[in-house]
Amino acid sequence: MYNDESVLENHHLAVAFKLLQADERNIFSHLTAKQMKTLRKMVIDMVLATDMSKHMQLLADLKTMVESKKVTGNNIIMLESYDDRIQVLQNMIHCADLSNPTKPLDIYIKWTDRIMEEFWRQGDKEHDLGLEVSPMCDRHVASVEKHQVGFIEFIVHPLWETWADLVYPDASAILETLEQNRDWYQARLSPPSSSSTNTNLLHSSPLSPVPIISTNEQDSLHSVSSLSSLTPISSDLLISTSINTISAGDQLIPTSPAVLSPSSTSRTATSTSASGGSAGEFQITVTPATS
Repeated sequence: MYNDESVLENHHLAVAFKLLQADERNIFSHLTAKQMKTLRKMVIDMVLATDMSKHMQLLADLKTMVESKKVTGNNIIMLESYDDRIQVLQNMIHCADLSNPTKPLDIYIKWTDRIMEEFWRQGDKEHDLGLEVSPMCDRHVASVEKHQVGFIEFIVHPLWETWADLVYPDASAILETLEQNRDWYQARLSPPSSSSTNTNLLHSSPLSPVPIISTNEQDSLHSVSSLSSLTPISSDLLISTSINTISAGDQLIPTSPAVLSPSSTSRTATSTSASGGSAGEFQITVTPATS
């Protein structure tokens, strides 16, 4: 229906605006036609920006805006054009979409439990139907803590760190909470052991999964791996590989080819995916987010 392009986001937009067509539900009925056209464009641009496949580009553009702010020397963000204003709004809603790890720990734990149970129920259903169980959806092999640490390191922290730099000091406290949560989870990572120790971590850890979905040349979605075997990470990292994800809130790792500087220092981690009782491996190359 949506030509395999931002399917979830396009669906949300189409349904939302269709609901607004009924007079009793049109909360924007007081707007002029011109205002409604502008509002519609803004909403579409913002919601489509929550597609996780656009994460790397959004982050790169945000870093450019931060540098421009520093160049001016007065720490004032110039938002004279629509493109500048919508860029700030897009990154704001993207930060909100990836805000779960920035919340107080007790709230974070509750939402992580919920998203874990959602993923595992999907895996149970896939198993019952004889389908391949999606990454991080097998409740018997999920390594929750490592996935959450990787999610924070790869995706959430680089974004929030840049956003906090843009709006400094307004987001400083949020960034501090995120870093405290990351350190708390990092301290609870245990040494690698047999898969039996990774069973049912939902009740022993507040950490959530990071499913990875790849896209083939026909844009059909196939599970390729998870970050279950990533070792603890000490610096902020971005994935530099060409696998893509579908978005399901703030628990997924997206990828889009990252632009790396010649001086970037890369490192490689191996990730394993469970599929029908057998495991396969692929290589993820990561590079410091602030290279």
